[in-house]
Amino acid sequence: MTTRLILVVGCGAGVGAGLLMIGLGSRPAAGPRHGWSRRDTERAAGAAVVAVLVLVATRWVAVAAALGGLVYFWPRLFGGVAAAKAATARLEALAGWAESLRDLTAAGVALPDALLASVPAAAAPIRPQLAALAERVGERVPLPEALGTLADELDDQDADLIVAALILNAHAQGRQLVAVLSALARSARAQLEVRRKVEADRRGTRRGVLIVMAVTITVGLGLALLNPGYVAPYRAPAGQLMLAVIVAVFTFGFGWLRRLSAPQPVVRLLGPSARGTPR
Repeated sequence: MTTRLILVVGCGAGVGAGLLMIGLGSRPAAGPRHGWSRRDTERAAGAAVVAVLVLVATRWVAVAAALGGLVYFWPRLFGGVAAAKAATARLEALAGWAESLRDLTAAGVALPDALLASVPAAAAPIRPQLAALAERVGERVPLPEALGTLADELDDQDADLIVAALILNAHAQGRQLVAVLSALARSARAQLEVRRKVEADRRGTRRGVLIVMAVTITVGLGLALLNPGYVAPYRAPAGQLMLAVIVAVFTFGFGWLRRLSAPQPVVRLLGPSARGTPR
């Protein structure tokens, strides 16, 4: 093995180890500790392999580190689709649940019985939480407390509106529950349409970003492999510095797009300390 090849392999190992340390350091410091999962290990191994292969083929340290990082952080950069679909499905399930409760209470069913009867028809995203609520109601837990626990389990600002209306009705025994649930269901359906339109626009943006990224990577690696003399200056220190600047610009752009596409945190109406009592 030549000295240059040994240096390249050593740099590749260093890049892989660096990516592994970044992955370990990026885990949340607070909250439940789930350990280093098998999926994290697979992503880190894949990122290290990609980084080493790119480094051996191109001798571009910055590009190798960037592509390795892209492999490891891919779910965080482009994994918003699954989260958006889950949020949309949950909102649709909540709208259906509000409509089911409205129909049951309009037919003269008492609220505790309506809650029990709404579980079998509930959609999958909220059915486990509603089943747990039914168990608490069956165990004679006070209805406001059982509903407060449901709000904590759902942990959703849209669910808080429905649960708050139910808690108020359980306290005051008001006669406007049907009208309130109808209004909340209409609001959820309208918000659902808006979310679907916004997500459709975001899908186009994500597709455009992926196309630009794929073309850039393909052209860069293609030139390095098929016409190495054309990109030979990038192997010099000044070229490596320029590549690092380009990688930094791309990283900033991807991070900015990810921040724009990520949903903004919304303060919940009911918090864990508000169990049983709406704020």
